[in-house]
Amino acid sequence: MNMVRDDPAGAYVPGPAVERFPLDTGPLAGKRFAVKDLFDIAGVATTYGNPDWARTHPPPPATAPVVTTLLEAGAQLTGKTKTVELAYGLTGENPWHGTPLNPKAPTRFPGGSSCGSAAAVAAGMVDFTLGSDTGGSVRIPASYCGIYGIRPSYGTLSLAGRPAARPEL
Repeated sequence: MNMVRDDPAGAYVPGPAVERFPLDTGPLAGKRFAVKDLFDIAGVATTYGNPDWARTHPPPPATAPVVTTLLEAGAQLTGKTKTVELAYGLTGENPWHGTPLNPKAPTRFPGGSSCGSAAAVAAGMVDFTLGSDTGGSVRIPASYCGIYGIRPSYGTLSLAGRPAARPEL
């Protein structure tokens, strides 16, 4: 579904807005979240911050289970957030989608590949976001943007709907 949204931090991936409404009521009812542009949303291109990736890979047929779990718990998805190209970088810069604003320090980088996710939370645009963290990609932008970032223990969340879990990639 396309919608017009306020994006003062420039955190969302350019293009049509993506929104998914809660699938049920639950403990997250009334909460809004966004996901880093590495998590699959059925029918929406996953770009990994790179236009060639989006051009050469079809939109996924299914939504990542971790996203579906949040929707089933009552949360509302507001869209996909920017990432450093191919999720490889520490500053938050993306030459294709633009660099999100660091709401807590506007003259500084938002940091890390989950830069859009951190910027969206720090700007108060959403209650929480999903990012990925192999080498600090959640923790670095969280610290740069003055918010909390949590990297759960490996294996506690499903990785389905992410690049390593999609065999065709």
